Amino acid sequence: MSDRQSAWCLLTEFTQSENLRKHALAVEACMRAYARKFGEDEEKWGVVGLIHDFDYDRWPSPEDHPYRGNEILIERGWPEEITKAVMSHADYTGVARETRMEKALFACDELAGFITAAALVRPDKSIHSLEAKSVKKRMKDKAFARSVSRDDIVNGSAALGVDLDEHIAFCIEAMKKVAPELGLEGNSGAPQPAQ
Repeated sequence: MSDRQSAWCLLTEFTQSENLRKHALAVEACMRAYARKFGEDEEKWGVVGLIHDFDYDRWPSPEDHPYRGNEILIERGWPEEITKAVMSHADYTGVARETRMEKALFACDELAGFITAAALVRPDKSIHSLEAKSVKKRMKDKAFARSVSRDDIVNGSAALGVDLDEHIAFCIEAMKKVAPELGLEGNSGAPQPAQ
């Protein structure tokens, strides 16, 4: 039950929002990259990234998410290691992040959303031209992507034991590999710099 195909089926069963599906793919890409970096199980880490918000489209309130999703995962026989990671990504559940996989999920979740927002406001709408320093600059603008918790990004990076600048650059690189699926390839009609 914990392979990528099962995870994708679960995500698409419960998540109709194209943006939420793209967010899941972005977090999956970051998680897979960190699994490779740390010598961990890439498939498992990717699956956790892919399904962490699968219930959010139907049940977005803190009273329901990720609790409803966790109930569904348990009913369907998903491993406890995965269900606990999903529960731990929301601070308000009280489920402690103990494993490196749980810490990575928390560190990548909000950042992946923020990187997407930062890429989409670029003139070329491309992640390929996005740099970590631009993301850091945007983080200081409280009006930009205001629903994204800057504290979660900073604290997640620290808990994972990764420098914030390196974490941002690492996640940008991971997301570049799936840019077409994320809608972040950019457009060719963007203004070109003067020669």
